[in-house]
This record gives sequence, C-alpha cells and structure tokens, in this order.
Amino acid sequence: MTDTNRRRFLFGLAASGPLLLPAPLLRAAGHFVLTPPQSAGPFYPDELPLDRDNDLTVVNDGEQAKGVICNVYGRILDHSGSPVPQARVEIWQCDANGRYHHQGDPSNAIQDPNFQGFGTTTTDANGRYRFRTIKPVPYPGRTPHIHFMVKGEAFEDLTTQLYIAGHPQNSTDRLYRNVGSPELRQLVEAEFVASSSSSAELEAEWDIVV
Repeated sequence: MTDTNRRRFLFGLAASGPLLLPAPLLRAAGHFVLTPPQSAGPFYPDELPLDRDNDLTVVNDGEQAKGVICNVYGRILDHSGSPVPQARVEIWQCDANGRYHHQGDPSNAIQDPNFQGFGTTTTDANGRYRFRTIKPVPYPGRTPHIHFMVKGEAFEDLTTQLYIAGHPQNSTDRLYRNVGSPELRQLVEAEFVASSSSSAELEAEWDIVV
C-alpha cells in the first residue's frame, strides 16, 4: 500500500466496491438485541503504542506486519437501530505468531515488531468504523478472535470479542460457548471473505449494538 493510499484509509476514504451483508441482528420486544459482552482478557495493552491509529498492519510507516491483511468494518448502532456517531472503538489482538503486545503474555513466540497490536478510531456521522488489521489467529487455548471495546457518552462501555464464523475451534472455546444460544453467538461472528478493496486480502463486516 502506498503512503497516499494508507493516508486515505486512515481517514476512511479507501472503501470501494459493494458492502457485504453485516452479521445478523436480532430483534426482541421491538428493539435490536445488544451485542453480547465478553471478557477483555488479560492482555489489554499494559502500555499503549505511540502509533495507535486504525491501521494495525504498519507501525510508523515501517514494514508490513505478518499475516493475512483484512479490513474489518461496520456500524455502531443503538437498540433502536440508529447509528451512534462519535463513539470510540478500540481493538486489540495477538499477532500472526500468536503473541500479544503485553509483558504478561507467557508465550515463547517471537513478537512481530511490525504489528501494532492495538488500534482505535471514532465512528463517523453514520456510526461507521473501520480497521485494517490481520485475520485473527488461534492463541493457546483460544479460537481466533479480536477484542473490541466501544465507548460513548450515551451508553455503557461495551467490551466484546469478534469471532470467525464457522471456525472449527469455536465449538471448543469456553468464552465463545458462554455467549449462549446459537442465535446470540451469531451476533459475535463475522464472515471473512475476499476483499473488494486492494488494501487487503480479506474483509469482514460486523455491526455492534450498544
């Protein structure tokens, strides 16, 4: 990706092609069901990186991170389905080697210095967010996932996790199974499919209800 294209991406201008259908949203009593909360886990960064934008695949214009590059995007909605502008969205995940950017991670895997590990963005007027990151990989004892935290003035902070729809390790992951019914589990899943943008190999669309 050229510097010009990366700058466009960081400001949310690099999207092209048709949007995917988002993960299913459930209604109950006339309202959308809130996205199930999940644990933040032990590896929320103990020291936030200086580079903490919404492109986790390049640190300070260095080399590209290892892994399959993907665009993860969607909307933050309230229970009525209205978009939530100016919400702060944070994500963090392990790198392609299966290691978090956290001093307490006991993994012996070598940390990828080119993976940011943590990123943040703010939703636009239509509640949209966007990240460029890597497709999540398994961590010892866990199915692939990306941690999300959504903050705003009009709702309680939501911490949750995004899973790869249909991944074979989902069925043995304790936190995934704790979400509850299969219908609720669909609310924390997204399909990772071929990207419609040249900025990534894959893309996943995931709407979050707060």
